[in-house]
Amino acid sequence: MNTGSSGTEGASGEVAVASEEAKPDGAGSEQPLGSRAPEFVKRRRALHLSWQVGVFVIGLAVVAAGIVMLPLPGPGWVVIFGGMAIWATEFVWAQLVLRWTKRKVTEAAQKALDPKVRRRNITLTAIGLTIVAVLVGVYLWKFGFVMPWKIEDQ
Repeated sequence: MNTGSSGTEGASGEVAVASEEAKPDGAGSEQPLGSRAPEFVKRRRALHLSWQVGVFVIGLAVVAAGIVMLPLPGPGWVVIFGGMAIWATEFVWAQLVLRWTKRKVTEAAQKALDPKVRRRNITLTAIGLTIVAVLVGVYLWKFGFVMPWKIEDQ
């Protein structure tokens, strides 16, 4: 089972960082890729494999709960990314997915803060709210506001 957490370690036991993830401006704020299991767990293959299975099962349970929360009330996406963060403590692929997601969210936040984009979004929201208000007004003018039950009878 190749999880990416073994085979990338140097002689000193440190995990190598993927070269495509290095930033050109020299900012090394990202953590290295690989397993973050305690050293005594990494030294024993059977224990490390059990550790990885446990991390995978717990992460899977959290991600499944997040998927259930998508159509139901609850913070579905937050829980899904929490499960991905649990997986990222052990699996390189999850670390790469979280880095990509963080980069995309940061780009979207910067784009949303652009004054032209904000002005466009505010304008579209105002137009949408005006259309909804007009439609509600026309409905109330045509049909009136009638409660679905009669309060006077009780």
